[in-house]
Amino acid sequence: KKGILFVAIDVNLPLSDQGPFDIILHKDYRQTHPEVTVIDPPYAIQQLHNRQSMLQDVVDLNLSDFHGRVGVPKQMVIMKDPLSIPDEVAKAGLKLPLVAKPLVVDGSAKSHELFLACDWSSLSELEPPLVLQEFVNHDGILFKIYIVGDAIKVVRRFSLANVNKCQRAKVPGIFPFPRVSSAAASADDADLDPRIAELPPKPLLERLSKELRHRLANMIREHGTRDIFYVIDINYFPGKWMENISSSLHYRAFLLLERHWVKEGFSCSLSGYGKMPDY
Repeated sequence: KKGILFVAIDVNLPLSDQGPFDIILHKDYRQTHPEVTVIDPPYAIQQLHNRQSMLQDVVDLNLSDFHGRVGVPKQMVIMKDPLSIPDEVAKAGLKLPLVAKPLVVDGSAKSHELFLACDWSSLSELEPPLVLQEFVNHDGILFKIYIVGDAIKVVRRFSLANVNKCQRAKVPGIFPFPRVSSAAASADDADLDPRIAELPPKPLLERLSKELRHRLANMIREHGTRDIFYVIDINYFPGKWMENISSSLHYRAFLLLERHWVKEGFSCSLSGYGKMPDY
């Protein structure tokens, strides 16, 4: 339906007699032909399908004192037995409230179902496998960072309000997390306190983007600080194909890839790629 044909290759015949091919899928081909360009090899994105490993790149970064500090919230993985979650969390030293996230990120609606747990007894109602992450007060603003090549785009999204100890004591239970990173939650045009609305320092973002190239990151600023940030999520394939897009946007989207793909001999045909703001 999309004009893509999957053709079995006869390994007993020369490729030149069977093609031409735009893309070759072969588990050993890259090992025997290192000169071939592979776009986003599986090993490079595999860790982003698991919330336990997706933030490891950030943990390994040394961005302290580089126009700010970037870290990840304290977290732990629960694989099974929900009744044991309160004890496991206590042993790990995590503090309430906690954000509960499905362990696997597979693009399904369920993988995006996040919950906020405010009391110990409710933790046993969660469904493993999951990741429990300490909630960091961040003044209700999340910074969504888009990275395409050397281009960096930062937008503001409304997020969950700060939670204090008194609120936690009075609000037991597990609550669904809103889709705070969607475009519908945009806070770019809102009248915000300048201290809250201030974007992360550009040198910090440039250093971070250099390490997290080709990915999209969600970052928050810790309440009451100006230079302490936490990366709370990293996404791959940050968008979706859209039909009936105008020819001008079609051309602009094509140009984004032309430099990287066409010069390598690929034939590209795009119906439009829409997610990064202003593209």
